[in-house]
Amino acid sequence: MLSAVASRYARALVDVVTEAGSGIDPQQAVVQLRQVAAMVETSTDLRGALLNPAVSPSRKRAVVSKLTAPLGISNKIRNFLYVVIDHRRVHEIPSIVEAFERFIDDHSGFVRASVSSAKDLTDGQKASLQAQLTRMAGRTAKVDFQTDPSLVAGVVARIGSTVYDGSVRGQLERLRAELLS
Repeated sequence: MLSAVASRYARALVDVVTEAGSGIDPQQAVVQLRQVAAMVETSTDLRGALLNPAVSPSRKRAVVSKLTAPLGISNKIRNFLYVVIDHRRVHEIPSIVEAFERFIDDHSGFVRASVSSAKDLTDGQKASLQAQLTRMAGRTAKVDFQTDPSLVAGVVARIGSTVYDGSVRGQLERLRAELLS
């Protein structure tokens, strides 16, 4: 579950990125935000400095500016990061990135789905499932595939809060519930 703060910041960035003449492709903004989040996540020194209240916001902005310049981070994303720093929300960056991705997908006409299967699926099976989920959702599905051996066989697909359980484990659980009632 995303925090209200992360959603608010992400929604504001979506508005900036998707406005006419913004000069940045929304998908490129996602990539750039992921790069920054990965940088903050992997460097304990950077994360510590950005989270430390003793370090002034202007110094934090200078560090972020120096580190993001070689990555080609756009001015809009950099300025957004400055706002996050100034409002002491650096700890929310991973959640903001996740919320931003979801909002951009929604804005672009995509729906996120996840599929868990008992074993790895072939490329053909993945393509078929993606096509079926797209048809069921009425929007292009971006599918995250995972394996879960506890399913025994079959798949479980999730689109938003809707779950389609075609697993043997799910069938066994339904049968058990029926027998107990």
